Amino acid sequence: MMRFSHLSPSAIIWMSPVSFGAVARPESLGERAEKDRRWPAMLRKLKGLRKLGRRSIRIVDADCGAGDLLIHAAQRARELGFVAVEGRGVDADPQLVNAAKKTAARQPDAAIGLVFELGDQREAMREEAQFPADLLLCSSSESEARDFARIARAAGDTVLCARTGGRNP
Repeated sequence: MMRFSHLSPSAIIWMSPVSFGAVARPESLGERAEKDRRWPAMLRKLKGLRKLGRRSIRIVDADCGAGDLLIHAAQRARELGFVAVEGRGVDADPQLVNAAKKTAARQPDAAIGLVFELGDQREAMREEAQFPADLLLCSSSESEARDFARIARAAGDTVLCARTGGRNP
């Protein structure tokens, strides 16, 4: 388990949302994913687990949107040497879930298993609490933060949560 020196292992790392400006050319999935403020912490977690000798990883994105971040993280995990990558993405928008499924279906690596489901992120995190993910991605508003933190801590060893409005809790 990767430990951040300033946080306990079960702490949630809250991050401001990324702002997307006008883009002159279409961006690749990786470029979109790496604009997410959670990306650097995700990459540190992946590298840290590999350095510890981990060969497999489980990532859950409880508010996955079109799946860019989860798919890119899975691909990067393989590049880092993970031999098995399991990813679960959940979102409340059926169009985004369908887009994520289509993108994931184009990924040729059999060592990457990605599942995208229609659902509520709170319920997904409650389901994950029995067998917590190595890395949990979520998003929350300031008003939801306290209740959200309790649920998220149980669902993942490391939690990276994008703040959707207001200040950090």
